[in-house]
Amino acid sequence: MSLGHALRRIVEEYPLARTEPPAGHPLAAVIRKGAPDELRRALAGLDGPFLVKGSPGRGTRWAAVPWLAVFDPAITTSATRGYYLVYLFPAHREQVHLSLAQGTVAAIREHGPRAGAYLRASGDALRARLADLAERLPVQSIELGSAGELPEGYEGAHILGLSYTLAELGDERRLRTDLATGIAAYRALKARGGLCGLPGL
Repeated sequence: MSLGHALRRIVEEYPLARTEPPAGHPLAAVIRKGAPDELRRALAGLDGPFLVKGSPGRGTRWAAVPWLAVFDPAITTSATRGYYLVYLFPAHREQVHLSLAQGTVAAIREHGPRAGAYLRASGDALRARLADLAERLPVQSIELGSAGELPEGYEGAHILGLSYTLAELGDERRLRTDLATGIAAYRALKARGGLCGLPGL
């Protein structure tokens, strides 16, 4: 299995998998272990350390939006706070987003119903810090096709990134080059102050 194959499996199989119990489901195992293993292999040529995790949901419920994330442990080890690089899988179309994103749950806890507006405003400020990378990571907004606090929070938390169709996931070289670009943006944001200096922080 390659990174592209792992991503493609999630895109293609998730809609049907969600109609079945997640406990012991082979796709849940792909998201938790198989895909993270492929992502670690793709990261091997890049200086770390990186923590890689995949989430198909919790307990007996599939996630509305499954994810596969790369964390710099000096910044965060969780998708709830800080910022990180993540593959997000929309519910409504055969597509994957590679997103440099802000932690959503922490923003929801701190800002309540204003979290979405806060995340979008801070995303605008963070994009300005990464203006030199905008051409290589041109997607400035994403749609995940699911209603609810978390999916809408993920949309608002997006800073910049890329989107792939199913056909584009067959280009492993491109995926690895784009991953390296995403990691470069992650490091650049860290070097330029991360979330420091944003309103409300």
